[in-house]
Amino acid sequence: MNQAAWRSGLALAVLAAASACATAVPIEAGGVPFDEAIRLGGRPLLLNGAGVRNKAVFKVYAAGLYLSTRATTTEEVLSMAGPKRLAITMLHDVDADVLGRLFTHGVEDNSPRSRMSQLVPGLLRMGQIFSDQKELKAGDSLVIDWIPGAGTILTIKGATQGAPIREPEFFDALLRIWLGPVPADWKLKDALLGK
Repeated sequence: MNQAAWRSGLALAVLAAASACATAVPIEAGGVPFDEAIRLGGRPLLLNGAGVRNKAVFKVYAAGLYLSTRATTTEEVLSMAGPKRLAITMLHDVDADVLGRLFTHGVEDNSPRSRMSQLVPGLLRMGQIFSDQKELKAGDSLVIDWIPGAGTILTIKGATQGAPIREPEFFDALLRIWLGPVPADWKLKDALLGK
């Protein structure tokens, strides 16, 4: 092998290695890294988008939405089959009971009145879960998973919170907090939809 061919091959190998490293770098939102791809329920999911929930002058949390394929509208996200994940990392200390009430109000603001009776059992369970937590501190994680056949699974600080909430409407109602017509934060909605 001549020296020019060897250098060319070395340059290609370095470029390929650099490219592989570049794609392995997580996406950051609010200083929180979000992996570009994860596995959930035995299926690969892609990071659809990530952003920060701001309230007044505070950055409250960073959130990332994982789906099986990219989606740019709420309708696409809600109608998509398969597992889904919303991963949240707190950026500010928050009273967990207050956060639970805000989530409940977000569901009420973004769900059709005709479906609210179906959501009450899940909302009561979620409220109790948040009440039991007392406080979420900066760096604490909250993961909301939808796994077909199992239900909505809430994981706080790495611990699964009881049995799954089985009604599919409940997970969709939670997603509407961030993706519905009256989202918690419009900029975060756009970020989660990859805009």
